[in-house]
Amino acid sequence: MKPEIFWLAITAMMTGLLFLPYILDRVRVRGLVGSMQNPSPDDTPQSAWAQRAMRAHTNAVENLVVFAALVTAAQFARVSDHLTILGCQLYFWARLAHYIIYTAGIPVLRTLSFVVGVVGELLIAIALFQAM
Repeated sequence: MKPEIFWLAITAMMTGLLFLPYILDRVRVRGLVGSMQNPSPDDTPQSAWAQRAMRAHTNAVENLVVFAALVTAAQFARVSDHLTILGCQLYFWARLAHYIIYTAGIPVLRTLSFVVGVVGELLIAIALFQAM
């Protein structure tokens, strides 16, 4: 397996699991049955950290689309080098940090971790354009 595909796979798996902490909070706040009901304006609000975790998860899903497209394009173009691998690694660790930092409510570090993830994507894009 190419390293980029490995990093894409674990990034996708991580992103797919980021819902767990805020769902557990929902069960704690609303109970098991209440957490399985359709959302209502009358629902007991979740903890502030869980609300941030939900927004961080949504952000991770939105950005996974760009990352996955870049990795897929690199694979189709048969581009695999130190830039693409570093880009994938940076993206994974930055997204994990972003989720943790966002959930913890640390604003400046949240933005910096997001930017590091974008830099990872840019490294993959640069490698693609260099191969043209």
